[in-house]
Amino acid sequence: MPLPKAELHLHIEGTLEPELAFALAARNGITLPYADTDELRKAYEFADLQSFLNLYYGLMAVLRTEDDFADLADAYLARAAAQGVRHAEIFFDPQAHLARGVGIGTVVEGLGRALDRWGSPRSSEAESGGEAAHGISTQLIMCFLRDESAGSALETLEAAKPYLAPHGPIVGVGLDSAEVGHPPAKFREVYEAAAALGLRRVAHAGEEGPPAYITEALDVLGVERIDHGLRCMEDPELVARLVRDQVPLTLCPLSNVRLRAVDVLADHPLPAMLDAGLLCTVNSDDPAYFGGYAGDNFDAVREALGLAPERLRELARNSFTASFLEHDEERRARYLAEVEAYEFGA
Repeated sequence: MPLPKAELHLHIEGTLEPELAFALAARNGITLPYADTDELRKAYEFADLQSFLNLYYGLMAVLRTEDDFADLADAYLARAAAQGVRHAEIFFDPQAHLARGVGIGTVVEGLGRALDRWGSPRSSEAESGGEAAHGISTQLIMCFLRDESAGSALETLEAAKPYLAPHGPIVGVGLDSAEVGHPPAKFREVYEAAAALGLRRVAHAGEEGPPAYITEALDVLGVERIDHGLRCMEDPELVARLVRDQVPLTLCPLSNVRLRAVDVLADHPLPAMLDAGLLCTVNSDDPAYFGGYAGDNFDAVREALGLAPERLRELARNSFTASFLEHDEERRARYLAEVEAYEFGA
């Protein structure tokens, strides 16, 4: 049985495995520019973040209907649950779909069907049955594309209003896509609007962008978690602040290697970050593209970095501590108790 954990940095579009991509393409009458799944999988070799994004956005063409998004989420949740994920806070990119003529309702309704089946906290029916059957709870976080305009982000937030918590599944907003040249401050207005609506706020910062982007995300956007945050280690004052305020960092080790933020996993700063007192979590980011889901990332850092069982327990504990489960502290306490009771094999 895998170590119980929460996944807090997961792009649902990044769970599109080659086999499902071809199945959805066939269903929607789309011809992919690859002969077969093997050829497509070979394309999952990236020089940097932008080379990944080019393929990532290109393959989204197969996602057209509610059924497509439901199937995508079902496939992810099955893999996640098998790897010990008990709670998942799932990112999605509405602007990338709106640009293709796919409405936000199609995306959210499709994803929502899968979330309800797996035990979404917003569904009383799922509370009584789904989670017990599948062992996973979920929330949705809508991300803005930082290489799009601030005006587009505001329009997207407006379009999403029917689907926002407490009556819909979207509990927060995030900021993703190409980081360099797109500082967080560009999105001050939309984050202020999101805060006024009671939404949780996170942002990608300090992956390819400088440590100053992390500070800006905290000070200007008022974010509660930093997605990635790897480069904070270049700024001792920033590290001290993150430790003092216990700002969670949602690290994605296999992603960091695939996108060349770290040369090899053995060089990953995760142990040093934990030693410094940073509230680090381990997540999968875009697992279909980066070689592994949440449990695979835990296994990889254990092997490459020699993490002892209690360090892995610390990471799992951090994941639930950093989650947006304030509305259900009983659930969080139950998950944390599972982590403390977990017995590692020899």
